[in-house]
Amino acid sequence: MHELLRLDATGQAQAIRDGQVSPRELTEAAIARIEAADGELNAVVHRRFERALAEAGTIPEDAPFRGVPILLKDLGWRESGEPYSAGSDVRDGLTDAPDGYGVVRLREAGFVLLGRTNTPEFGSTITTEPVAFGPTANPYDLAYSPGGSSGGSAAAVAAGMVALATASDGGGSIRIPASLCGLVGLKPTRGRVSLGPALGEGWSGFSCPGFVTRSVRDTAAALDVVAGAYPGDPYAAPSLPRRLAEEVGRDPGRLRIGFLTAHPRGDVPESPELAEAVVGAAALLESLGHGVTPGGPRAMGEPDFPRHFGAIVADNLGALVAGLGELRGKPVDPEELEPRNAAMVRTARGRSAPDHIRSLQWMDGFRRRMSAWWDEGYDLLLMPSLGVPPFPLGWIPPDDLSLALGRTAHAVSFTSPINATGWPAVSLPLHRTAAGLPVGVQLAAPSGREDLLVRVAAQIERARPFEHTAMP
Repeated sequence: MHELLRLDATGQAQAIRDGQVSPRELTEAAIARIEAADGELNAVVHRRFERALAEAGTIPEDAPFRGVPILLKDLGWRESGEPYSAGSDVRDGLTDAPDGYGVVRLREAGFVLLGRTNTPEFGSTITTEPVAFGPTANPYDLAYSPGGSSGGSAAAVAAGMVALATASDGGGSIRIPASLCGLVGLKPTRGRVSLGPALGEGWSGFSCPGFVTRSVRDTAAALDVVAGAYPGDPYAAPSLPRRLAEEVGRDPGRLRIGFLTAHPRGDVPESPELAEAVVGAAALLESLGHGVTPGGPRAMGEPDFPRHFGAIVADNLGALVAGLGELRGKPVDPEELEPRNAAMVRTARGRSAPDHIRSLQWMDGFRRRMSAWWDEGYDLLLMPSLGVPPFPLGWIPPDDLSLALGRTAHAVSFTSPINATGWPAVSLPLHRTAAGLPVGVQLAAPSGREDLLVRVAAQIERARPFEHTAMP
């Protein structure tokens, strides 16, 4: 059973189809692994083991992922009748209804839902250390952060609890944990996966649902399960030519790839470790036949971007907190929130609706200026997944907002502009620090080109298979 837990989700599904293991047996093994490992990791904050075991025996045999265990991030991915905390005590006692569309599709595909993973309060930072549930540790070094906001999901997958887990990315929250935990993490094109029925969009379009996985084929197949717009969605991503799972193994052709080792804005300290990771990935891509040259969108250097991006996120958090007050029947006092979020809510309350619209309009222009780079003949952009090297728990201090916000801004400097554009981007585990900690590199593609990302990522994975040494 130990070897089956080391398989990716596609492999586990095949093992069930081949009769090597039953859905209940695999579910029991995953539960045992969570119970053995989570005491020191603190990745799983809500457990539904009894329901999962009961459901494991009722899945139709033709479901493509019949009996494969999965964990849901406790932010988004709403499940009817189950606790939904979003990393905050403010939601104590509240459950969710109805199921999110993504959860409905996961059930239809045969996944067994084991519970929910830890996340920072309302997903607003890049480390998973909520006051409500305590910090999640990185399986590669328990003193280090697994990233955020999908840190609980990434830690659980890296530690072998499940083969994949749901995630979401509003400023880097899939790619950053994937980088820090040695996983594959793809942020889809804006509108590829519906946020309904609860929402039309997240963070004014910055946030997208997705997964953290151990393999490119799992990332592709899982996105196939949940992709697609629903009636009433405000927009939809461009159609894909075929299922993403069918792109694995396809020749991407010779591509023109630009790469960045330092941030063009000039205010982000350059890390030799991150630069080494990107240069190594560039050499690998060149060896695979691609044309790789230094350079990236000039718009990434615009100094006003962090201010407008931060303001839009704060406005969305202010709206979320106001709605939460209505839901529970009592307004949320900022003092009930962690200091970071209290400050953001106060900022939002000091802004007007025209302020918010003007920030959105600035982002409209930024998106066009960024997208003009593709017209220069580039197919992909290579850069770090994270703007800082792997960092210990406590590095984002809860009691020093200026330091915390500055460090966070540096950390998301290569990811948040991609959220603003709506482009897809994937983090791949291609580097380790001298201490053995994972470092991911990021490839971004034009809007709608997840197919190209999957082809290239699979080509890279074949050439340099990913190692998952945190699993027992």
